[in-house]
Amino acid sequence: MCGAVSICVNAFDGSREQLIAEVLPTCRDVLSGMLDEERGHTVQGNEIFEKLPRFYEDEFFRDMTSLNIRPPDCLTRVSEFIPEIIDYVMVIISNGFAYESNGSVYFDVGKFSDAEGHTYGKLVPEAVGDIKAIHEGEGELSLSGTGDKRSPADFALWKLSKPGEPRWASPWGEGRPGWHIECSAMAGAALGAQIDVHTGGVDLKFPHHDNEIAQAEAHGGTDDWVGSFVHSGHLHIDGCKMSKSLKNFVTINDALGRYTSRQLRLMFLLHAWKDTLDYSEQTMAAALHVEKVFNEFALTVKDIVRKLKGRFIKWDENEKKLNDKLQETKRLVHTSLCDSIDTREVIMLLKQLVSDSHIYIGAKSRSAVDCNLLHQIASWVAEILALFGAEDVSVSTGSPETLLPVLETLAGFRSRVRTEARRLDALRILEECDKLRDDELPQLGVRLEDSEGGETAVKLVDKDVLAREKAEALQAKVKRQMEKDAARLRQLELAEQRNAARRVPPAEMFLQEVDKYSAFDERGVPTRDAKDQPLSNKLSKKLLKLYEQQEKVYKEYLESLGGAGE
Repeated sequence: MCGAVSICVNAFDGSREQLIAEVLPTCRDVLSGMLDEERGHTVQGNEIFEKLPRFYEDEFFRDMTSLNIRPPDCLTRVSEFIPEIIDYVMVIISNGFAYESNGSVYFDVGKFSDAEGHTYGKLVPEAVGDIKAIHEGEGELSLSGTGDKRSPADFALWKLSKPGEPRWASPWGEGRPGWHIECSAMAGAALGAQIDVHTGGVDLKFPHHDNEIAQAEAHGGTDDWVGSFVHSGHLHIDGCKMSKSLKNFVTINDALGRYTSRQLRLMFLLHAWKDTLDYSEQTMAAALHVEKVFNEFALTVKDIVRKLKGRFIKWDENEKKLNDKLQETKRLVHTSLCDSIDTREVIMLLKQLVSDSHIYIGAKSRSAVDCNLLHQIASWVAEILALFGAEDVSVSTGSPETLLPVLETLAGFRSRVRTEARRLDALRILEECDKLRDDELPQLGVRLEDSEGGETAVKLVDKDVLAREKAEALQAKVKRQMEKDAARLRQLELAEQRNAARRVPPAEMFLQEVDKYSAFDERGVPTRDAKDQPLSNKLSKKLLKLYEQQEKVYKEYLESLGGAGE
């Protein structure tokens, strides 16, 4: 590998700057592994082990901000908690559940399991003693220093550092924390002896989380360190597990280059947190559809509220039915959130409530609906979406946007012009009205929605969204036209095939099928199969029927030619 990389570098005929900019990023993964293997042992001090994590920490929090995810209340870094981790390990040793061996400290799984009041492997009991699962979960930590352990199931609380690894002074010599101990120690320092909710990926159940539990219980003498574990499912990309080594991954930056943080959040909300989530064109299409449903509803309600100005009406059965839907949806949303935080069901309930509201609006003229009831529904939907960090379009009834009165006046003027143009059959004027609606106002972030016999709705929408909608509508129109043309072509081909079949004399229709038949009667109807065996009565009747049908259509064909032959 080293020789191949050297050959590639030496063969590159560009400048050093080009080498760094073009070649090294492509070879980064290969070079990293090579350099770590060759020169990793020469690293001195902990500076690089603090500087590099800070770089990725900053990148991580930039991504979280871009995704509209709130920062944590408390941030813990292992390098800043070494004294607390050492104290934590010493308590476990003093309680008799850990031992020192050749500069490392190991947790005694057997002793802990035998102790009264303790159980090892609470989350995945069937994996206890599964050395393969331990190796898969701990990697290098499970393989190095195996001769120092009393049992293969024991795991490191503190490891003697090898050359090139980070190191801190401890009672057992210079070393570093084990994988699991840092979580238990830092959580204890920040949250105390017990935790209500502990989260993590489903792949961390064993050995990581089971070992965290054992450490914490061995340290505090309790058996209820965590109230509830929440294990999220894996993220897949187009049906395959996301893996950097397989080059099957998408960065947050890449995803945000195509979608908004709200759209990505809706994608997650449409799936159960404990199940595998597949990031793909299909799942994102579903999220985009849901977003559009909520956006359009909010904009529609804003338009209605603005026009009716909070007017109250007497409720009839339509309003009572819609209000009952609202109250029932509120109850079901609460139940769904209490049922293992079922966000997918909540989104479906909100979507159905929006659909019911549109049915209510469609059943009446817009001037006759209860704008206050619709505003109450839209506000509550927005409140639930805001709870999920996915609320985007305001439905406030406060002061309208400065431009809206002007736009509504323009929309009213345009409607009157269109009405008069239709009366006069002035197509050119109608085209200009459509151009204003379809081309000019969308570039300013304004959407006009005409309704037959009703007022034109005015909606303020991001101009990029309107541009995308226009492009998608054009693509859909082109696709429909192509499908229409293809269907017409298929019809022409079928018609030509039927015409070609009509022109075949019945006496000749079977003569070309020598792979099926070997003898024919005077009319050209087969009498024996390809193996010179007589045909069955059933097949003979079927062929005769086909002959008679062809005789009929051929006669019609000849008549269409005026009785002449071909």
